[in-house]
Amino acid sequence: MSNTILVTGASGGFGQLIVNTLLKEGHTVVGTMRGVEGRNAETAETLRSAGANVVELDVTSDESVSSGIAAAIEAVGELDIVINNAGVGVMGLIETFTPEDWKNLFEINVFGVQRVNREVLPAMRSRGSGLLILVSSLLGRMTVPFYGPYNASKWALEALAENYRTELSAFGVQSVLVEPGGYPTTFMDHLVKPGDTSRDESYGDLAQAPAGFLAGFEEALAANPAQNPRDVADAIAELIAMPKAERPYRTVVDKMGMGDHIKPYNEGLHQLTAGIYGAFGIDDMLTLPE
Repeated sequence: MSNTILVTGASGGFGQLIVNTLLKEGHTVVGTMRGVEGRNAETAETLRSAGANVVELDVTSDESVSSGIAAAIEAVGELDIVINNAGVGVMGLIETFTPEDWKNLFEINVFGVQRVNREVLPAMRSRGSGLLILVSSLLGRMTVPFYGPYNASKWALEALAENYRTELSAFGVQSVLVEPGGYPTTFMDHLVKPGDTSRDESYGDLAQAPAGFLAGFEEALAANPAQNPRDVADAIAELIAMPKAERPYRTVVDKMGMGDHIKPYNEGLHQLTAGIYGAFGIDDMLTLPE
C-alpha cells in the first residue's frame, strides 16, 4: 500500500537513506531540510531526481514548520505518515555545555518534533488515521559519558512519544519509536562541542577523554561493517508495511551488541506500563480501536 510520507532532516544521515528507501517501496515522499536553495541544494536536487518532493523546513522555527508542512500538503496531498528524523548530537563534558548549548540542542531534538507533530496532527485526528515515527536512539534508553545533552534530549523524546501514543490512540493515530545504535553517517561529522572550554583545565586528564572516546567509537564502527545505516531505513520501511495491530511500539536497530541489552529493558517497561495502566483502568489507551 502506498502512503504519503514526510521525512524531516532529509539532507543527510539516516534521513536521505530513509527517503530513498521509501521511494523504492513505492511511497510518495516529501523530504524536508534547511538550505534547499543554499548549502543543501545539491542534495535536494539528488532527492528530486530520485522522485522525492523537497521542501524547505527548519524545525526550530514555528513559521518555517507551518509553511513547510503547508507546502508539502500542497505538493502531495494529506500526509499519512510523518517521520521525525531531524536531530543533532554532541560530544563533551556535560558541565562545559552552556545553557545556550542546551537550548539549541533541544530546539532541534525535542521542540522541533513537537512543532512538526502539532502541525500535522489535527488533520490526522480528523481523518481517524496517521502514523508518527520518532527516530530516537539507544542513548534515549541509557546513558554513556560525554553525550549528556544528547542523552537528555532523547530521553525527553521517548517520553514525548509515550504520551502521544496514549493520547492519540482513540483517534486511530499511532506514535512509535525507532531506536538506532551508533552508525557511521554524516551525523558524526556534525557533533556539537561545548560552548565553554574555560573549565577544561580543572578536569585534568578527563578533559581529553571525550576526544578519545569518540576516536575509539569510530574505530569500533569501522571494525563492524555489519553496522550499516541502511538497516535503519529498512527497519522504518518494514514498520510502515506492517498492519497497525502488529506494529511494535519500540524498534531497536543495532548490530553491535548494545541493542541486545536494551530489548529486555524495553519489554520490561512495556509490561510495567500495561500493569499500571490496567490498575488505573486506562489500558485501552495503549491500543488503537478495532
